[in-house]
Order: sequence, then structure tokens, then C-alpha cells
Amino acid sequence: MTETESIAYDVVVLGAGPVGENVADRTRAAGLSTAVVESELVGGECSYWACMPSKALLRPVIARADARRVPGLRQAVQGPLDAAAVLAHRDYFTADWKDDGQVGWLEGIGAVLYRGHGRLAGPRTVTVTGPDGERHVLTARHAVAVSTGTRALLPGLPGLADVRPWTSREATSAHAVPGRLVVVGGGVVATEMATAWQALGSQVTLLVRGAGLLARMEPFAGELVAAALTEAGADVRTGTSVKSVTRESGTVVVVTDDGDRIEADEILFATGRAPRTEDIGLDTIGLEPGSWLPVDDSLRVTGTDWLYAVGDVNHRALLTHQGKYQARIAGAAIAARAAGTPLDTSAWGAHSATADHGAVPQVVFTDPEAAAVGLSLAEAEATGRRVRGVDVDISSAAGAGLYGDGYRGRARMVVDLDRETLLGVTLVGPGVGELIHSATIAVAAEVPVARLWHAVPSYPTISEVWLRLLEAYRG
Repeated sequence: MTETESIAYDVVVLGAGPVGENVADRTRAAGLSTAVVESELVGGECSYWACMPSKALLRPVIARADARRVPGLRQAVQGPLDAAAVLAHRDYFTADWKDDGQVGWLEGIGAVLYRGHGRLAGPRTVTVTGPDGERHVLTARHAVAVSTGTRALLPGLPGLADVRPWTSREATSAHAVPGRLVVVGGGVVATEMATAWQALGSQVTLLVRGAGLLARMEPFAGELVAAALTEAGADVRTGTSVKSVTRESGTVVVVTDDGDRIEADEILFATGRAPRTEDIGLDTIGLEPGSWLPVDDSLRVTGTDWLYAVGDVNHRALLTHQGKYQARIAGAAIAARAAGTPLDTSAWGAHSATADHGAVPQVVFTDPEAAAVGLSLAEAEATGRRVRGVDVDISSAAGAGLYGDGYRGRARMVVDLDRETLLGVTLVGPGVGELIHSATIAVAAEVPVARLWHAVPSYPTISEVWLRLLEAYRG
């Protein structure tokens, strides 16, 4: 093993996924020298095993579903999807799991990339062990930002490793359609991958331990998605746990807690995430390896004045877009502290990731799509505020009927009755993913309901659901 002398940078970033890239972009824009350490592919989980490949798999599924709702078009799209073409298109969006373009982008902003495994070695120090055993010691004058993300969390079932189960990585990168697929879980990964692989030709069985799907959203979101999956041919079983799983002569055999035996070609566990902090040297600075890293609103790790945790590792909002938002805030905070200028950490300030607490948007790309921002009705009620949930059928908007025959969808806005502002909005239905940003603006900006009356939706669009919601609130 060879070792170079210690090299000093203003900022060292652990992890070159979208979050780490955005931290580096902001610190470089502020004139701070920045090193980025990555042990896998530059671009991270989102680019190669999560957001991009999953949405590439889902896009033709949703497009076909939408086309089948349109008279004059539905007969032309009754056949099966071309699975080979869909998988090839997915490969295109992952750049065939090559990161040349992302590396070029990092170099273009002036960041220095170190490939290898990075570990903290005390305050402001990172050691990097490269692929050929070479060792670099990096010191940070101002900040180290941990942006290592998360990994799939598998249950402790005996013999599970021998089954070779799919996680989200295998589910988004598989090169063949399994004839039968068991999906364990009821969250975003589980519902999206059940939607994709069922449409691509798998017979999907979805096993959900809880009472319904998408438990973090309003209950009607999971209900509508479950109904659509069932109509598409999937077997959706709620209140069901896996007791054992084995692989016998290539066939996966699942036994549920009620004694049912299910055979499949593959099994996907979408049962949670764990922070990738188990081997990054947290013990050298008095923190617990494998733990989540709690932070303040400027993304600085509690109890430190130099360590930042940005993105999934801080457990605030495990979403790529929210991690990139945090990265912009963290980059600005690092730059301000480096320059010795005051920070604005008040609510919605330039150095405060306030949206993490009350304006987190998310889209689930199932059919129908489910989109939400802010608090659900139950979450809002739990805060002790006086709130009211207002529900409407999205088909009441003329644009919904034009979008497709038999449009089924529902919208809810949660109103703070004392302030008359929105605390949350949930939309479920075809095409609603592109509507959620208007709701995000209303929630994040705390737009008064009285002012929303003056935000006139164009006719005839699905966005007229906003008018229907306001009319229902007024009564």
C-alpha cells in the first residue's frame, strides 16, 4: 500500500451522488477548494439504481395506461409492452452504468475526485483507500460533508442470503422479466416496482405487513393504488408477513404467517433503508458507526462545528430532491461560515432547511400517481392545531374527463383554520405528479386561502381541482 502526503482542501465531501454533487457545486461556486470521494459510481444511487432507472421502467407503463383511457387510441395500445425495448431504454438512462458524464461534470466545476473508500480519521481528516490500494489523506480546512446515502435494509429471516433476494438495486437493474415476482413491502419502492414488473409481464404478488399501501400518505392514496394494482392482475395481500423464504431448485418459496405457500422466480424485499455510515470512521470522532446523523437546520451534525450530514444519512427526508435542497442549504452555510459572514438560520432563511419540516413534496409513479406535500390530515391533527381536511373528487374538474375516460382520483387539502393557510395537499390520480409543485408553492409560501382564490386555474385543465377544493372549503 502506498501513501501520499496529506492534501488540504477547504471542503471534503464523502459521497458523489446527487447530494454530494450539489454540495460540491455550491462550495465551488463560493470559491472553496473541494474534494469529492466516491467508492462506486459518480452520480450515486439515484442515477443508477433508483430514481432514473425506476422512472424509465415506469414511463411506458403510465403512458400506455393513459392511452388506454382515450377513445380512438385505446385499441391501438392493447398489446403487451415491448419489454426488451423498455429495458434497453432504462439502460440508456443509466448510461449503461458508466459514470463518464458525471465525472466530466464534477471536473467541469473544478472539484477533485478521489475514487475509493473514504473514512474519517479524526476531526477534519479523511483517508481514502483507492481501488489499487493507494492511500490518500485529505484534510478539510472548513468542513467535511457526509453524503453517503442509504442501503436497502433486509429482514433477519434465516437463510435469506442463500435466496439471493432482490433489493431496490436488482429490481431497477434486472435484465430479464421474471415470470413470477413476490414483492414484500407496501411503500414507494414496493408499489412502483410492483406496477412496473406487473406491466412488463410478471405475475406479481404484493405482501404488505400493514393494513394498506403507502402508509405515510393519506389512506385514500394507498387504497386507490391497491385497487389499480389488483385490476392490473397483481395479487395484493395486506396484513401479511413473511414467515420463511427459501430457494429450491431455482424457485423461491415463501411461507406467510397464515401458512400460505407462494412460489416465485424472484423475491423483492422493499422493507426500509439503513444509513451507509457503518464503515466511514464515525468511531474516530465519538459517533456510533451505522447510525443516522442528527443535524441542525444548516445540516451541521449535532455537537460539531465542522461536520455536515446531507441527504438520506440525516434521516430528515429520504428523497433525492430533498437531499439536493439540503445540499444547497449546506453549501451556502459552509461558504458563509468559511467567510465569517452571519448566517440566516431563521425559518425559511438562506441557511435553514425549513422545508424538511413542513413542505416535503413526493410523487409515487404508480398508476394512478400519488403526490403529496406537507402534512397529512392525521399529522396535522397530531400537532394540536385547529385543522380541517377538504376532499374533492378530481373528476369534478373538466380537464380530468378530457384526460381520460373513467378518470378516478381524489384530492385533499389540509387547512390551518387559525391562519387560513395550507399545511398539506395530497393528490391521487392519473397525471397528478405534474400538479404537485403548485401545491408545494402554496404550502412552502404559506399562501393565504383568500389569496388562492385569485390564482385562477386555466380551463379546461386538471388544475381546476384547486378551484373545486376552494369551493368545498367555502361551502
